[in-house]
Amino acid sequence: MNRAQKHPDHDHSEPPSELELRVRALESLLLEKGLVEAAALDELIDTYENRIGPRNGARVVARAWSEAAFKQWLLQDANAAIAAMGYQGRQGEHMQVVENTPALHNLVVCTLCSCYPWPVLGLPPVWYKSAPYRARAVADPRGVLREFGTELDEEVEIRVWDSTAEVRYLVLPERPAASAGWSVDQLAELVTRNAMIGVEKARAPAPRGGRSETDAG
Repeated sequence: MNRAQKHPDHDHSEPPSELELRVRALESLLLEKGLVEAAALDELIDTYENRIGPRNGARVVARAWSEAAFKQWLLQDANAAIAAMGYQGRQGEHMQVVENTPALHNLVVCTLCSCYPWPVLGLPPVWYKSAPYRARAVADPRGVLREFGTELDEEVEIRVWDSTAEVRYLVLPERPAASAGWSVDQLAELVTRNAMIGVEKARAPAPRGGRSETDAG
């Protein structure tokens, strides 16, 4: 469980939607009938929430870090650039990529529901859909970032982007220092789901022979 999910103010008091209720009912029925094991179901959800989807986005970001021409294309026409890598489909039709810089940090939220670019990020995390995050990301973005361990200098501008059915946003994090000459595969390991939402920065490269500074997605 990541840090945000542990925070008491990231509660889930909002009533579930009709779709969520239907999904829970179906899940209960499958478990009751013995058609699926709880552990297998949890593994499947974890795969789509934390592995497959975010890995697609990580490769998009890593390629943008590696290829200036692709980065320019991605920022100008995210739909086409992302589709060229084979990542497209429902919830990813209208994409816009926003770039973090030393002077600007971008943060994505959906204040109305939970609009989210599934093809590149997988399933939205629970905290992203919670009422406290949706409200506080707009009212107190710097405070929200601190809860995720992201401390920014006061002079850094924070820009909040509100995803809707018409447009979904993906953050292009700053490339970490000391990653010059890395391959796309190596760079992709530094990119997390949270970094592409904007609540965290990309992972810092590990010292030689070690692991990266943050291993939580």
